[in-house]
Amino acid sequence: MPSFHDACSVPSSFWLTGIPGLESLHIWLSIPFGSMYLVAVVGNISILAMVRVERSLHQPMYFFLCMLAVIDLVLSTSTIPKLLAIFWFGAGGISLDACLCQMFLIHCFATVESGIFLAMAFDRYVAICNPLRHSMVLTQAVVGRLGLAALLRGVLYIGPLPIMIRLRLPFYKTQVISHSYCEHMAVVALTCGDSRVNNVYGLSIGFLVLILDSVAIAASYVMIFRAVMGLATPEARLKTLGTCGSHTCAILIFYIPIAVSSLIHRFGHRVPPPIHTLLANFYLLIPPILNPVVYAVRTKQIRDRLLQILKTGIKIR
Repeated sequence: MPSFHDACSVPSSFWLTGIPGLESLHIWLSIPFGSMYLVAVVGNISILAMVRVERSLHQPMYFFLCMLAVIDLVLSTSTIPKLLAIFWFGAGGISLDACLCQMFLIHCFATVESGIFLAMAFDRYVAICNPLRHSMVLTQAVVGRLGLAALLRGVLYIGPLPIMIRLRLPFYKTQVISHSYCEHMAVVALTCGDSRVNNVYGLSIGFLVLILDSVAIAASYVMIFRAVMGLATPEARLKTLGTCGSHTCAILIFYIPIAVSSLIHRFGHRVPPPIHTLLANFYLLIPPILNPVVYAVRTKQIRDRLLQILKTGIKIR
């Protein structure tokens, strides 16, 4: 591990500590983190493969699900391999450019994921409130444009963050980042200059993404609920609401860990640092793990295809 100095300097690299305060447990922590990462990779690749080969799944909801799978793979792969390298080999060193790139990928694709959930809410709204026009409104081209819009929004929102750090805040008090990855606030806290612009911009983006997207999703579900309540029988209402179950679970899985982690980071000054870091890692790992499970369990087409593959595998044996 390199030696570091307290005086402000222009670093070419940083040192990630992993889970601060739990260094003696890093080897043991690598077991659950490595297992969760493996489950996330296998689960999301399985979703992508299943939608590709099963023509009955070539529908807007499943195309959006594929986008979520790609995003979850990017989010988990941009952080967990480096975390495991820290756990196994003490390889905490990361160059400044790599650190800023990792920061961009994490925050950008978290923003993109929120945008995809918003697009999925629109898909559910059209499917339930105007089912006869669903196939005309949500064509493959429209789905592709919605995904591209979510990606461009993420790039436009998050792109300035690493650029502002690079141009406005070149001097740092220390090269040691008490975190397992290059999170924006963790890096900005090390700078010697005036970081108010960075802090205000970061908070503003967090508000735009977390609050406005969740409000828009909630509004779509209010209209869906009103439409469902107008159906004639309780059975029809339950069946229609059931089509939204997977999406609702995925939204809660995504937004709740982010909200909890953000609140603790901003206001939980008495919360021990290891809890901060563990929560920050979990909110990048929980959605990639649980999204494939939720959709596999709650979506009949995916569940049936998965059971068919498993039965085929058993027969071959």
